[in-house]
Amino acid sequence: MKDRNQIEEKYKWDLSKYCKNDEDYYRLLSSLEEDCKKFSKYEGRLADDKVLKEYLDLKTKICEKAGKTCYAFLRQCEDRAERKANDMMEKRGIVLTKLSRALTPLETEIDKFSLEKLKKLQKNPDFSLYAREFETTIRHKKHSLSKAEELLLTNLGEAFGGAEEVFDKLNDVDLQFGEVEDSKGKKHPFSQSKFGVYAESPDRKLRENTFKAINGKRGEFINTLAASYISSVKEDCVLAKVRKYPSALYQAIYTEEASEDVYKLLIKKVRENVRILQEFFEVKRKMLGQKDFAIYDTFAPVCKNTKKYTFDEAIELVKEAVAPLGKEYVSLIQRAKDERWIDVFPNKNKYSGAFSNSAEGKGMTPVVLLNFEGNLESVFTLAHELGHAMHSYYSNKNQPIQTADYVIFVAEVASTTNEMLLLNLLLKKATTDEERVALFDKFLSDVRSTIFRQTMFAEFEQFAHEEYEKENPLSAELLCEEYERLNNFYHGRKVKQIPEMKYEWARIPHFYDSFYVYKYATGLICAIKISNKILNEEGFAKKYIKFLSSGCSKDPISLLKIADCDLTQEETFDDAFKVCDDFLTRWKNFLKTKN
Repeated sequence: MKDRNQIEEKYKWDLSKYCKNDEDYYRLLSSLEEDCKKFSKYEGRLADDKVLKEYLDLKTKICEKAGKTCYAFLRQCEDRAERKANDMMEKRGIVLTKLSRALTPLETEIDKFSLEKLKKLQKNPDFSLYAREFETTIRHKKHSLSKAEELLLTNLGEAFGGAEEVFDKLNDVDLQFGEVEDSKGKKHPFSQSKFGVYAESPDRKLRENTFKAINGKRGEFINTLAASYISSVKEDCVLAKVRKYPSALYQAIYTEEASEDVYKLLIKKVRENVRILQEFFEVKRKMLGQKDFAIYDTFAPVCKNTKKYTFDEAIELVKEAVAPLGKEYVSLIQRAKDERWIDVFPNKNKYSGAFSNSAEGKGMTPVVLLNFEGNLESVFTLAHELGHAMHSYYSNKNQPIQTADYVIFVAEVASTTNEMLLLNLLLKKATTDEERVALFDKFLSDVRSTIFRQTMFAEFEQFAHEEYEKENPLSAELLCEEYERLNNFYHGRKVKQIPEMKYEWARIPHFYDSFYVYKYATGLICAIKISNKILNEEGFAKKYIKFLSSGCSKDPISLLKIADCDLTQEETFDDAFKVCDDFLTRWKNFLKTKN
């Protein structure tokens, strides 16, 4: 794998809108440290509306500046082993804790305003930019603590998150996978970024060894990884209890203004439709011409599709796919390439996944991290992350900074809508049955990984948190047993498992951001509906852009209704699973015509 200095500059992201360079970053941190001293003069004076307004405006200005410190995180993702970038992140944590410590007494003072005063402020036109903030304060009022308690939690904040850091270092730097062998005895160098490539190989033995390697390696460190995750679970549960939430799940959902009913409805509807997943595996087994179907066959190509895409070709495909969203949207995809919003190729010690990141503020543009391998999946990942980036761009452009930062619950809608548009384009372009079948497989594989798999993950983390909340001991053995049980239920008795799969949970980074993963599932369910409307309903694209432009101006359930998606209704889920069933039926019909 190449070192970072071997990657062409045009394929590296430009972080200059965050900080011009590392020296500029340290100047920014020094400035923020000085800013922290500006807040003490407001303590005990916020009952005066004029003083309150001055404080809120200053806080907004300084928090906007603090958002740019994500530069350190982005630099660290370029090379997780680089000492300088790691030191920058450490320093960032110290400064942001100081800022939080400076704000805590003042935020606590606002929390202690009477309900009557908070409601008056919410309706006061002088505070219109802060109406949503006051609404949130009202919602969280019963969970706010005393000034001393809030300050204590703030001071402890620097110590929190250590479990995730341990996982990240072990996962992205220390774990080395060596080589994996194919059916002919040829050995292939293996890293996490190669997982998708080898998992899609037509060589079944290589697929099997790839699954064994990536999960079995976690098994070698399962006690360390379990201790790390259990610490994260404990942190979630303890903090929820301190704030008088009934559970960690309730806190995560309540904080994001989502709905526990939606969470439960998702699991209910996914379990009711799990046969779609299991029938998909059976159809795929027949296409592969195998007597059995194993867990390591889930990514196996059903057609010989060795086509490779350059990054330029991938950009052009995404632009064509999103053309129904209008010229501005397409031009933004081009800007992302031309202005180097995207860090394209893998390099040694680079963050192993993909993400989009944005700091709020006028003139700020998002950035995207990829590990582009040139296969079709890499093209879909590009479309996915650019969906996030466009969401950030439109929210920043159309919302004041106070309401520009949308929550994750709606974020996964934008990303998967882009993917669905790309899928529809490729189906339209397909000229052979082989191409169409490959895309049926692609769609149903995404449904597997995004709806069924993420819901299975959601059940797993709910189990872990509830066990601790019931005061039952957590252990590596218990977590592996529960994951194995869920894995067997979702995949069904006909799918052959391997022992290493019980360790798979230990390689999922999103588990350190509790109750995050279910939003992937609800996101795709909404995206299936939205993409159909974009393509088939005149004028709907404008409605969708309005949704993208709304930031967090409303709660996420209400925001989705702008795009005609109501996740409180079973009908929304039923509609999505009907589309999944239709794809499966089309594939089955194809098989019948060939037999």
